[in-house]
Amino acid sequence: MYSQDIESLLNAKKIKIGDKILVTKVNDEYAGILMPRIKLGDISSIVIKLSNGYNIGIKYDKDVKIRRLESGKPIRFKPAETVPRKDPEKPTVSILGCGGTIASRVEYTTGAVFPAFSPADLLLSFPELGDIANIKARKLFDLFSEDITAEHWKIIANEIIKEIQSGVDGVVLMHGTDTMHYTAAALSFMLRDLPVPVILVGAQRSSDRGSSDNLVNLVSAVVAAAQSSVAEVTVCMHGSMNDDFCYLHQATKVRKLHTSRRDAFQSVNVKPYAKIFYPDKKIEYLRNDYKLREKRTVKIDDKLNTNVALVYTYPGIKPEFIQSLRNFDGVVIAGTGLGHVPTNPTGDKFTQSLLPALRNLIHSNIPVVIAPQTIYGRLDLNIYEAGRMLNEIGVIGDGCDWLPEVALVKLMFVLGKTKDMDKVREMMLTNYAGEISERTEIS
Repeated sequence: MYSQDIESLLNAKKIKIGDKILVTKVNDEYAGILMPRIKLGDISSIVIKLSNGYNIGIKYDKDVKIRRLESGKPIRFKPAETVPRKDPEKPTVSILGCGGTIASRVEYTTGAVFPAFSPADLLLSFPELGDIANIKARKLFDLFSEDITAEHWKIIANEIIKEIQSGVDGVVLMHGTDTMHYTAAALSFMLRDLPVPVILVGAQRSSDRGSSDNLVNLVSAVVAAAQSSVAEVTVCMHGSMNDDFCYLHQATKVRKLHTSRRDAFQSVNVKPYAKIFYPDKKIEYLRNDYKLREKRTVKIDDKLNTNVALVYTYPGIKPEFIQSLRNFDGVVIAGTGLGHVPTNPTGDKFTQSLLPALRNLIHSNIPVVIAPQTIYGRLDLNIYEAGRMLNEIGVIGDGCDWLPEVALVKLMFVLGKTKDMDKVREMMLTNYAGEISERTEIS
């Protein structure tokens, strides 16, 4: 979108992206095709493609005049038409698209970038994929990952089931990186008895940037889907800032720990399952406590109660805020340190205890789960007075090392089965998908 002033002028003159226009500014005239604004472009500059193929930006002000010369054709991406031939000697991998910046192709008339989802498009963009496996591919939706909800998780889970039932050797899910670890955790609880790998992959940097990590990530994910013995939900992303290898992370033990680094995804409290080396396409296993690829019938459990809140405690947090959560069916508190919230055991006049508000939630049959906002480490509610108080009122989580996001997704999963408080506690403390480690190794 351009600025409101530019959009208003274009709408008034019925000018659309792709139309050939004449832009006049003082004594200068520029003719070309009206281009969409790039994401990082100046919203107050009009971008046109000149006849020589170059794009220019013209700063808009009250002296700028615009006239349409010709109506343009709608800017559309024409998918590749070549149908890849199936090689019976190779495994088959299904790639499902949910959005993100990992795969795209350029429409060269205008320079517009479109997502690439068909097998032919992916093979044109990433020819190496054809050396690894037969590729099936289709788009589920094209969303920014922050817009993905639990309803999308259910669609994804059911579509993965369809692909597995069709006989593929592995499934790759292209996904935006911001909430990839939420989706990975949700699929870990929803998909039971997987016979083949299900791997989420994304890109920290878009495919039109020279530093994009999309090639290495996607190729490594397809290698893992086709060849690895890990029949679980995992996340495959850059393992370093170089293009040398990717890590295959356990889905309930991985988190995005940096806004932009290519190695933003790291395993927490455990080692990754494996390293996938690029360009060698070799796999080095770092653990052996995963479910092996074998013939079995996958099951789906997509009953989720999404009326759950995740709240980070902080200095000065108000008990009234906690009390306002009574309209939720469950609450996850990301506590400080070993699992603490303000409890004011010394009776300080400036401190407000959250204990009465949390007790009221629990007495109202709203389970309260605690997770460590430190990310690394394990909860222990038996060392300090604040933790002991939380234990006494029935907060769930003592001894757990789950991530806050994973605790949130797990509580949705558990509350989709029962609201009985004793059963909720029992299920939350049961390890279903590796979300609770038996012990934490010092690396």
